[in-house]
Amino acid sequence: MGRKPEIGGPVMLIKLWRFVTLLLTALSMGLSFCHLLELLPRVFYFDAQLWITITTRGLYNLFGSVGAVLEIGSILTALGLAWLIRQRRVTFRLTLIGAGFLLLALLLWIMFIAPVNAELANWTPTAFPADWTRYRNQWEYTHAVNAIIKILGFSALIFSVLVETPVTRRLPAHH
Repeated sequence: MGRKPEIGGPVMLIKLWRFVTLLLTALSMGLSFCHLLELLPRVFYFDAQLWITITTRGLYNLFGSVGAVLEIGSILTALGLAWLIRQRRVTFRLTLIGAGFLLLALLLWIMFIAPVNAELANWTPTAFPADWTRYRNQWEYTHAVNAIIKILGFSALIFSVLVETPVTRRLPAHH
């Protein structure tokens, strides 16, 4: 008879850690994907008052607080997962690549989005700089790039699981 997996053993820890990593990454990616979807159709047709109202007065209120926890959590769990599976060459590399993409997304946020957020905190729909579109473009395009980077990171993490998924043989058909 085959051995049953240990309920509390290292295999279960890695599975649980993978689950948490993938969940946090998917949720973080989802927030970024929202920005990508809203970028495509109409945001560039909005006038300053509408864009500032939407951006600063409600639509993204929880993105900063919840998003920060998800983003940092996904990076830390991905790095922790890489450490747990460091002996598995291909899986380790894919996990590290995934963590690298997530870290890159955070760095881009710090470099390009956070400064715009700091500026936006001082704006109102009736008081904003004449070059407001420069800030809008930087904010919107960086969010779109972040979404793509997080999709790549999430994909690498998924592939890290798939390379370890055993391929099963097809059972012969019964006639």
